[in-house]
Amino acid sequence: MVEHDWVSQRFAEHQDRLRAVAYRMLGSPGEAEDAVQEAWLRVSRADTGQVENPAGWLTTVVARVCLNMLEARRNRREDAAGALPPEPDLPQDARRAGPEDEALLADSVGVALMVVLDTLTPAERLAFVLHDVFAVSFAEIGTIIDRSPTAARQLASRARRRVQGAAGASGAARSAKRDIVEAFLSAARDGDFAALLEVLAPDVVVGEMRGGQAVATFFSGGAKAARLALVDGVPAAVWLHRGRARAVFSFTVSGGRITRIAIDTDPDRLRDLDIVYLATTKERP
Repeated sequence: MVEHDWVSQRFAEHQDRLRAVAYRMLGSPGEAEDAVQEAWLRVSRADTGQVENPAGWLTTVVARVCLNMLEARRNRREDAAGALPPEPDLPQDARRAGPEDEALLADSVGVALMVVLDTLTPAERLAFVLHDVFAVSFAEIGTIIDRSPTAARQLASRARRRVQGAAGASGAARSAKRDIVEAFLSAARDGDFAALLEVLAPDVVVGEMRGGQAVATFFSGGAKAARLALVDGVPAAVWLHRGRARAVFSFTVSGGRITRIAIDTDPDRLRDLDIVYLATTKERP
């Protein structure tokens, strides 16, 4: 009974922080509440005799629950080419998280960042959120995801580049090349052959395929699961399957038209790319 009372007191003491961790990890107030409840079930049955840092221990438990939920969410996702997620409601507990968190909340709950976070692997998302938002050490993060501190640091670094890329991508995201790539994707999806010819140069090259007519015929009616994106800061298109990037389409543009499309499907190279998905004109509010 004494041990249970101790756990209850520590959990109540840190509950606001645990909800904030879960919310940043999951991006959903409802799922965050579920994660905290599941964490309580786990810690209420745990042996606390060796616990020296209650705050760190409870954060670790919640983070592991969130990691499992993110992995389950990723496995359920059939396709990530749909519309942007809605702006999440800010949970009341997160509003009371403290002055240092208020500034973080202002930057962390927008649609743009949520889209970027949803492109990260569960491990990348966990490493970034725990380290950059909650100052959890890479040694602790490595224990949670069963990797070395160095690997945890690399995951957070990769995630950070993508998040920073989203914040600093406004120029590239509004560039003429971005508009041309979006026009290509829209025409391809709609099967608008004439619009494809307008955006393709007459001598466009795609692998062994040459000429606007041939390339327009090939792409017309396709690109259904392709997303407009910045790839290493450059406007491009990414084809996804079950929520994962399987091919990157890079475009060379000259004179307002596409002169070359390069397609990369190498999984090792794709894993090293910084991909930031962009809203199309139709998806923008």
